[in-house]
Parts: sequence; C-alpha cells; structure tokens
Amino acid sequence: MSYSTLVLTKNESVNIGRCLESLASCDDIVVLDSFSDDATETIVKNTAARFLQRAFDTFAGQRNWAIDNVVFKHRWVLHLDADECLTPQLHAELSRLANADEKSAYMLANRVIFMGRWIRRCTMYPYYQARFLRLGESRFKQVGHGQHLDHATRGTGIALEPYTHYNFSKGIADWVARHNRYSDDEARRITRDDRAFFASLPAAIFARDAGEKQQARKRLADHLPFRPLVRFLYLYVWKWGFLDGRGGFDYCMLMAFYDYLIRLKVIEHRQQEMGCGS
Repeated sequence: MSYSTLVLTKNESVNIGRCLESLASCDDIVVLDSFSDDATETIVKNTAARFLQRAFDTFAGQRNWAIDNVVFKHRWVLHLDADECLTPQLHAELSRLANADEKSAYMLANRVIFMGRWIRRCTMYPYYQARFLRLGESRFKQVGHGQHLDHATRGTGIALEPYTHYNFSKGIADWVARHNRYSDDEARRITRDDRAFFASLPAAIFARDAGEKQQARKRLADHLPFRPLVRFLYLYVWKWGFLDGRGGFDYCMLMAFYDYLIRLKVIEHRQQEMGCGS
C-alpha cells in the first residue's frame, strides 16, 4: 500500500517546484491552491500533480475540505505545505506505516532550515505535528493560526523520520509579515483559553495521547510570566541553541519577537473586552 499527498499553496512559485520534486516517489499528489496570482499554477500543471483551487479559510478548513471532497488514490494522506519537502527516508517509513495500517494518524517532526542550514537545537527538534492521516478516521481542527489533530479513531503514532521545512525561503520580511498575522490568531486563542488554564494541568501530566499532552502543555506555557524572555532563554540556553551558532541566536531572537507580538495583542484583546480601549 502506498499513500497520497496533499500540498497547500498560495503564491508559492518559490517553493512548489522543490516540494514536488521531493515527492517524485509518490504516485498521487494533489495541490490545493488558494487562487495564487504568481506562477504556482503553471509550475504545478507542468508536473503529474493534480491542481485544484479553493478560497482559503483556515489551514484546518482547507485540509478537511480535501479529506471530504478529493478522491484520493490511497487511504493514507500526507499533508504538506509548499515550503516543506519529503525525504527518501521518510517516504520509506510512511510506506511501511501505511501498509501496517495500525493507527489512524501519525505525528511527524520537521527539520527547520534557516540561513542555509538545519537549526537543530533551538527549533525544539523533534517537535511533532499530525501530518499523516487515514481517510475516514481522522480530521483536523483549527487552533490559533495552525491546524491540530481533531480526532483519530484508532489513536496516533509517531514517525521517526522528519520532513524538511524551508520556513524562511521567502526571506525575513515575508516571515515577519506572516507571523504578524499569525500573532493575531494566537492572541485570540490565548484570550479564549484564559479559563482553561487550570483544566490543562491534568492533561499536561497524565494524558496518554501525545498530541493532547503537547497541546495542554502549550496552553500552560502560553500563560508564563515574561514569556518572550523565558522563551529566548529556554531555546538559547536550556535547549543549547548557542551551539547552533549565529543562526541559532538569530532564530531565538525571532521567536522571542514573535512571542512579544502575541503578548502585546493579548493585552490589547483583554483591554478591549473590558472596554478599556488601547
């Protein structure tokens, strides 16, 4: 048994060629595009991949729409973004997992490429996300700016091999612009989750499902005092990010900056809810 692949795109002419090239071993590739106005469509249509379009709502919405409406060749689907690439080692592992068919979803880790090299330590590698799902048994839900596993009928597993993530392939300015948007979603999520802080404690310690435990711990970490400074010290010192060289320092600074944006917007949201203005 093999598997299909779904790739989400929006103006990804810089990335989509590399992504599709890495998927050469996959015999069923579907690109779901959000009406790009660059060369993305032309690049995809010059390959064997199928090209579909749907107006973007959320990452979970796009992926769930594909799960419900696309006729995939295989029962297992790998979910990628255009700036992510499959490796031969991961392809071999996913083929084995699809053939074994023991779970309903698998968590995958990514190797973040920054300044031309893999930043291993301060990217919290391996940080797992649900990316390999069996049709009819698992779906996504939107949490903050990204998607997480909604349910998995037969539980979740973990794949050992990572995929490669070129998160900064469009430059720092694009990264900052995207994370400015993402910080809006994260601030709204944190504000909504204010009352769920204490309810997350048991799940963070005792949850058996890896995805549930990870999300509970994230909700707890969201409420740490001095979070931007804590995050920088955690990544750069505790996670040994200083061993990642200059790239590690710059990456940690960007993560602290992102957290700082979120904290400011959380304060803004709370003031607005209290009618205090800005």
